[in-house]
This record gives sequence, structure tokens and C-alpha cells, in this order.
Amino acid sequence: MKITLLNPLEVSEETILNNKEKLEEMGHEFVFYDDLSKDDDEIIERLKDSDIAIITNKPLSAKVIDACPNLELVDVAFTGVDHVDLDAIKKNGITLLNASGYSDDSVAELVIGLAIGVLRKFNENRENIFDNSGHKLLGQTLKGKKFGIIGTGNIGIKLIELLQVFGCEILAYSRTEKQEVKDMGVKYTDLDTLLEESDVVSLHIPNNKETKNFLNKDKLDKMKENAILINCARGPVVDNDYLAQLLNEDKVRAGIDVFDMEPPLPEDYPLRNAKNCILTNHVAFYTKEAMENRAEIVFNNIYEYLDGNIINEIKL
Repeated sequence: MKITLLNPLEVSEETILNNKEKLEEMGHEFVFYDDLSKDDDEIIERLKDSDIAIITNKPLSAKVIDACPNLELVDVAFTGVDHVDLDAIKKNGITLLNASGYSDDSVAELVIGLAIGVLRKFNENRENIFDNSGHKLLGQTLKGKKFGIIGTGNIGIKLIELLQVFGCEILAYSRTEKQEVKDMGVKYTDLDTLLEESDVVSLHIPNNKETKNFLNKDKLDKMKENAILINCARGPVVDNDYLAQLLNEDKVRAGIDVFDMEPPLPEDYPLRNAKNCILTNHVAFYTKEAMENRAEIVFNNIYEYLDGNIINEIKL
């Protein structure tokens, strides 16, 4: 089989070459690229003869998928797969895998970092240091806060573990309640109660047809005054225009890592200019340790597949 690594995995060259050698010893061809492809036509050129494609978080369109008739496996070096045309994957009978779990620690840690950054007024501190803006800098501790977690998958559970060390009271909402979470002493509640009672709300749900605008105007209005919304999940699950309005009206605060588009954000994007929020550049997953984890997972996905086993499959 021909296996193509379409985008850089941001790990050492040694890691890539070791896996290339192993795959070639198994009788397969392995091709990798050190740069991002510019457009669909270049992606097609790279993948046109490939049986297996390893991709990262860059879009894989229906045009590309339809133009690569040999493709039987797409191995996504990412947790979310909303950047892949799933209808085309299904139509062409392609197996889709992901790297679930590779960045659980990284995302959970940034959630806490953003919450602390908002509570301790990092933005205001920076402005005071450089131009004496006169912001009041009295902060708040994370300890003792009621922290609402929407979605109790792997990242949600990792976040619970860390928050318990900080001494937070935790509320959880999920379509599927897990005994593991209950055994951690966490109380599941309905979504409205979580929004109304939590001092901090963190989202950990995918972006799909069911979750688009999951936190819409009605839900955002249920958040308690001065509460903090953390979004390190997916941008479109929140009505970001209305969130920006609430931020500018001093009704809520926020730490946001994901948006309705990939940065750079246009100058007129509402959250870019909103008050009371800390923005990061879609980097929750992006740590050295996470990059190493995902390389291990995506290559293991392939070794298992070549051995007749399918793991980490996204069912369509």
C-alpha cells in the first residue's frame, strides 16, 4: 500500500524516518511532506495514488476525496473531524480514524489557564504595566468556584481531575451520563441549571449539525452575571456574535481558543474587539507532548489497520 503523510506532524525527523523504515520493511511505500499543501489541486497531486492518507487539521474536501479512487483509509491526526467532508468519506466507503486522546492533558490545562487568566485579569494587568490604564486588578481564586463542564468525554474527565485538586465544586452536563464521572463525586445536572449556577462554564462537545449554536442567545442569557465561559472545543457551538455583545455589556467574561473560522481573525470579527475576554490562537491541543502523543496514535492506527484491526474509528 502507498501511505502518504499529507501535512507535517511537528515531531522529530527521527520519529518520521523510524516509522517510514518500519512501514517499508513491511512492504509498503511511505511518502511524507514537510510543508502544507497550497490548495485542493496540490492535495490531489499528493494523494492521487495513495491508499492511506494521514492528515492533520487542514480541510479535506469532497473534491479531493472523489479524485483519489485508491483511498481506503483516512487517518486524522486530530480529535475532531469536522474539517473532513464526511459525506464524501461515506459515499466512497473510506474508513475514517482519529487520534482521540492525544491532547487531553493539553486542552484541560489551557482551560484552567484561561479561567485563571480571566479571574486574575491578565489582560488588564498587561495594559496597566505598559500604559497605566488604571484598571482595578483585584482578582479572584479558582478555589471554591462552581465549575460547569458541558461534555464529559476524555477531556472533560481530565479537566474534572485537575479541578478537584483546585478545590472546585463541579457540575456536569452530557447527553450520556458516565458512571466513571459519578464515581468521582461529580453531580450531573440539566443544562439550564448548570448555566444558571456555574461561576465558570467550559465546553467539551464536538461541532456537528446537532451542536451548532448549542449555546445560543437563550442559553447564554441563562449564565449568571459575571460568569466565565471557556471554549476550547469548537467555535461554531457558540453564538459568538451574541457572546461578544454580552462581553461588551459587562454581563459575562470569557476565555476563547476557538472561533467560527481559523485565525487570523478579520478586524470586524466581534470577539476580536470584545471586552472582558482572553483570546488564544486555537492552541489548546498544541504542545510538544501532544504532538508526540498524536504521532504515536496515528502510526499505531495504521499498524493495527494493516494487521486487520480497526481502532479509533469514526462511525458515519
